[in-house]
Amino acid sequence: MFGLGMQELVIILIIVFFLFGAKRLPEMGRGIGEGIKNFKKSMKGDEPPSSIDKDKSA
Repeated sequence: MFGLGMQELVIILIIVFFLFGAKRLPEMGRGIGEGIKNFKKSMKGDEPPSSIDKDKSA
């Protein structure tokens, strides 16, 4: 994975922990997870167009 070993990943996680603190890490993880989920959903195209898009086409 991008040529990073276990030691480098641990160092990066420690730096992120000190920068953002323990309280913000779950929020950031949740936000990233939701973003990835929404991106995958939009790439599939399973979701019908929203009502805003319908109003513009009318």
